[in-house]
Amino acid sequence: MDHAKITTQKVLQRLFRLPLITVVIVLMGFTIGHAQAQAQPLSVPGTAAILGQVDGITIMAAVQAPSTQQTPLQIICVFEYTEGDIFNSPPALPRNVNGLVHVDDSLKGMLTELRKSGRFAGHALETLLITPPEGSMPAKRLLIIGLGDRNKFNAELMTSVGRIEMREALRLGVTSYSHASDLKDAGIDSPTGAVAVNIIKGAIEAYETEIFLKNRSLTSFQPMVSITMLAGPAYFQPAGDAIKSFIAARK
Repeated sequence: MDHAKITTQKVLQRLFRLPLITVVIVLMGFTIGHAQAQAQPLSVPGTAAILGQVDGITIMAAVQAPSTQQTPLQIICVFEYTEGDIFNSPPALPRNVNGLVHVDDSLKGMLTELRKSGRFAGHALETLLITPPEGSMPAKRLLIIGLGDRNKFNAELMTSVGRIEMREALRLGVTSYSHASDLKDAGIDSPTGAVAVNIIKGAIEAYETEIFLKNRSLTSFQPMVSITMLAGPAYFQPAGDAIKSFIAARK
């Protein structure tokens, strides 16, 4: 084989390899980028952010357990009781990051006793208001809202939860409150963004109804100043982003 043929053959081989090399580089870039996205640090406890404002209410998010949140009113949500449902991990979150377990510990097991005994059944939208003993948790009041059968949960229910908690907050005369859905704590793989948005959506709907009534002298209340959504380290960002988008869409 003469020198010209050898050179031509080498050039063709190189040209053939170029597309394959390009594909490999693109795939490597995608893999590295995906790995970097997956490796983003989790938000640490105490992280907080203002997400926006609706009807004069500042909406915030915080990485905080409901058992340690300083607030005049703390809302938590629970399903109908099944044995060990917040303690068996998995599917429940581990004890060290499980807000419901921390609340139960703060109340010396009273949350579990209320649920297990049937004194609070946790039916969908059932409510129970508790005044935590002094020194047990910072919240002045604790409102428990039932979510019903865990096997029938739908994120749309959280819109009604949002309405109820806003109305209860206004009835109690508080100007701010904190909400913890606690779905992940109880082992439910719920859509984080949809749940967060539905809570705020329901709360704002209820507030605007109260404004409508107040303008017609049919009710009176102190204006709500802020709502704080509590989330675990892994869910702070997606919940916050979803609420920001919801607020932006209303403008």
